[in-house]
Amino acid sequence: MYYVGIDIGSTASKVVVRGEKELHFVLPTGWSSKETCQIIKEKLETENIDVLSDETKVVATGYGRVAVEFADFVITEITCHARGGREMAGDNCTIIDVGGQDTKVILVEHGMVRDFLMNDKCSAGTGKFLEVMANRLGVTLQELFELAAEGEVLPISSLCTVFAESEVINYIGEGKKREDIAAGVVDSVAAKVAQLSQRKTLSDKVILTGGLSDSVYFTDILSKKLGCVVETTKNGRYAGALGAALLAKEKKKR
Repeated sequence: MYYVGIDIGSTASKVVVRGEKELHFVLPTGWSSKETCQIIKEKLETENIDVLSDETKVVATGYGRVAVEFADFVITEITCHARGGREMAGDNCTIIDVGGQDTKVILVEHGMVRDFLMNDKCSAGTGKFLEVMANRLGVTLQELFELAAEGEVLPISSLCTVFAESEVINYIGEGKKREDIAAGVVDSVAAKVAQLSQRKTLSDKVILTGGLSDSVYFTDILSKKLGCVVETTKNGRYAGALGAALLAKEKKKR
């Protein structure tokens, strides 16, 4: 049997396969979730994994989960991210997922979702805002972090991505140092993620998932703002897809 988890995010789509063969991969979601799903299907077929076979169970989650027409089950992001995070961090943990479109804070207790929060889709506290600002500054996301580490924070207070971008454009127009702008951008996202997270009592173990999960720099800043250790996670960007694959297997057992 193969158990396939597909997480169609607003920016990137992640796939995890468990079973006789185990693999994971990520690709840009692009403008069409349906086209992305077809590419995923074809890529899996090159690995001799037939998503239409009775020997394969597929769970879809994420922003574009309804576009996965060959999915056996469609499950919410919160449930899948909680299951994947629990696999990574244990039965009692807090999962902070900074995605492209939103940020999720999920509290897992005794292996079950106890509570969760999500920010507004317009919020500047998301990964997409970092990507937009990196493009505006003419650097990659990794280079943005490297620049930020050398700079002094310039305040960016707007909660809306559009207005926050206007603040950055103003700083550019004023001739502010690029590293200082970068530091302000990263700090502002970390501050907004921390503000969301602090609305709940966090577990002793807190992990970061999503596209920023392997960034030691971002995790360190977030840890300072929260006053607790936030751990990076290996393959943390696959938390939702991993949870989906595990749920596919668990649903088969029932």
